[in-house]
Amino acid sequence: MVKVNDIVRFLNDVGGGKVTRVEGKMVYVEDSDGFERPALAREVVVVDTAKPHHTTYEKPLQIKSKLVEPDVPAPKPEPEKPMEPVFETEEGEILNIVLAYEPREIKHLNTTTFYSMLVNDSNYFLYFAYMTRGDEDREWTTRYHDIVEPNTQVPLDEFGHNDLNSMTHVAVQYIAFKQGKGFALKNPALVQMKLDVTKFYKLHCFHETEYFDTPVLSLDVTRNDLPTKQLRIDSSALENAMRDKRKVDRPRRSQPKPVSKKKKSEPIVVDLHIHELLDDLRGFSNADMLNYQLGKFCQVMKENEDKLGQKIVFIHGKGEGVLRKALLDELKRKWPACTVQDASFQEYGFGATQVIIHKHQ
Repeated sequence: MVKVNDIVRFLNDVGGGKVTRVEGKMVYVEDSDGFERPALAREVVVVDTAKPHHTTYEKPLQIKSKLVEPDVPAPKPEPEKPMEPVFETEEGEILNIVLAYEPREIKHLNTTTFYSMLVNDSNYFLYFAYMTRGDEDREWTTRYHDIVEPNTQVPLDEFGHNDLNSMTHVAVQYIAFKQGKGFALKNPALVQMKLDVTKFYKLHCFHETEYFDTPVLSLDVTRNDLPTKQLRIDSSALENAMRDKRKVDRPRRSQPKPVSKKKKSEPIVVDLHIHELLDDLRGFSNADMLNYQLGKFCQVMKENEDKLGQKIVFIHGKGEGVLRKALLDELKRKWPACTVQDASFQEYGFGATQVIIHKHQ
């Protein structure tokens, strides 16, 4: 006779469980999922009777299937594909590596974005990293790192004018090697370069090269196996610097100070393009933007109006000449003694005005 807490299995179905209650010819069985299933008492068989000293059931009996799965052979690992042969050139045994900057729209340098490109003109793979930092930064930012294949051009990243201040210094680090064959060793290199970001505003700084049919700003990283500006430590210079340091540390007799010539002050460059002054232009009308640019112009002039001889270059762009005319009107009205002229085209391109501070009246 089936009793409560007996462990049973179904005769006409798979599974079983613990009997929770018995009502006449019906029994109710709790399966492994916690569901209560009714069944006739004659359709279940007791596999474990209820234990008198235990009132709780820990785990229902798991009824194993009598079906035996056939042995399935493990899939054979696919053989590794042979490495495709690398296209090599006779000149490619010498490293030539070029970093280039390509404008997305060459006719709109003041608003376009730019692509950083790497040219690996050699038969070598390169473990390659490209990094930048700004003048005020102490740490570098990695913009790209990967293995670059031989004789290829690789896009590194895309950037805009807002990123230029963080790109005034460029560093390239690489290790050259070949795969699957012997090769001549090449020295690993770390090349650092100063990047003149004002060139990104000057059309004449972009040219077609042997690697690019479109105008780019091109920098040689390695030419004929020689890194262009590799970071080196000159042992003799280091020794001289240490010797000079020891001289400084010694007590010295009072000596007359040499007369030093005052360095010519560098011009202050102010970019008045509205996208350089504001990150979000929503809600600004043309008049609002012009007033904001004039406000920035007057702020710079007031900060420097007592620095006689100071040169200030305001980059305003060509456009329709509205901003330039407004600047000239402000100068004539508030700073009439200042000298005004077009800034150097070679340095700042079209659309820049230079102001020289004179005595403020």
